Amino acid sequence: MNISSLRRAQRAPAPGPVPPPVRPPVPVSVPSSSAAPKQRDAFFDNAKYLAIVLVAMGHSWEPLRDGSRAASALYMFVYAFHMPAFILISGYFSRNFDLRPDRLKRLLTGVAVPYVIFESVYSLLRGWAGGDPSYPISLLDPWYLTWFLIALFVWRVTTPVWRIARHPVPLALAIAALASCSPDIGDDLDLQRVLQFLPFFVAGLHMRPEHFRMVRRREVRMVALPVAAAALVFTYWAVPRMNAGWFYHRDSAQEMGAPWWSGIVMTFALFGCSMVLTACFFAWVPGRTMWFTALGAGTLYGYLLHGLLIKGSHFAGWYDPSWLHTPAGAIAVTVIAAVVVTALCSPLVQRTLRFAMEPRMEWAFRSVAGSPAAGPGAGPAAAGSGAAVAGSGPGATVGGSGPGAVVARSAATPRAVVPAQATRPPG
Repeated sequence: MNISSLRRAQRAPAPGPVPPPVRPPVPVSVPSSSAAPKQRDAFFDNAKYLAIVLVAMGHSWEPLRDGSRAASALYMFVYAFHMPAFILISGYFSRNFDLRPDRLKRLLTGVAVPYVIFESVYSLLRGWAGGDPSYPISLLDPWYLTWFLIALFVWRVTTPVWRIARHPVPLALAIAALASCSPDIGDDLDLQRVLQFLPFFVAGLHMRPEHFRMVRRREVRMVALPVAAAALVFTYWAVPRMNAGWFYHRDSAQEMGAPWWSGIVMTFALFGCSMVLTACFFAWVPGRTMWFTALGAGTLYGYLLHGLLIKGSHFAGWYDPSWLHTPAGAIAVTVIAAVVVTALCSPLVQRTLRFAMEPRMEWAFRSVAGSPAAGPGAGPAAAGSGAAVAGSGPGATVGGSGPGAVVARSAATPRAVVPAQATRPPG
């Protein structure tokens, strides 16, 4: 090597580190803006619609019971399971309820506000049409159907307690049994009904989809028919021997003229009978989409509105004609009740009265986030809503921005793949 070559080699820069190769774009999951809404389960909508039809039919039979053992037997038979079934479904759909601000807001606007409105309307109806103008509007003394709203409010607020209890259903049954032999509870907020119907709500809270699939099996359907028939025969036998007030869960045993211990016995007996008949009812609820499936979303409308017509017709003397108290009249009343409550569950009625049943009331609440961020230490709300963290590793964030950000995504939300920003080489 000559001297000039050596000098050129000394002037050449030392080789630096080789830059890492540019990484290809990495797909990142983000919520799609055109995500389809979660589909409703046709089975539960069908069950809610059929249950509310039975509720309306039962209320329409009440004035026909005098002098008709058959009408009384049908009345007691339906009352044994129609509200338990409705409450069980309400509990099932309250499984993920917690005290998150947005859910409390929905509880207030969807339950508490309708209670105030309809309790006032029912009280005015009783005072005006019932011939008692001095009848007061009292939010502490629910009248007729409105007890269910105040009960649903109390049940949902206490849902977190029932989710952490070790033996929730036996505990709820014990509370109901104690209430049934405690006449001092009084009528405020209809607490007897709140407590005595509580086990059905708690049972619904702890049910799973497989439980409903179990009662819809073919063999269960075949057993359900003779069981329901036997129950109907028993109620016909029990009409002159049993106080129908037991099915209302409205009074204590002493208030119905029975010894205190009978309240405890009847609590467990009626819970068992009601659960069996509710299972028989669910066994024959269709699971596919029917012509009435869409009406299942409006059952609360039908529930609260049909009571106004039932009581209004009673006050107006529409049940006075003697032909209504014949078998043909009872059938006519039954058909009319089913048709009317079906119409009251329709989308048209829902749109018209949504201001009273589901008011938005944005002016009354502070703006709150829809859901808390999911991540380490996230509470049961995140897990219950099906949220999942779409990534892991050091430096991952939820709802952040920039490289390494991870987006929380619902399991039901479609993915929209977008390229992430390419990593720039050092220097």
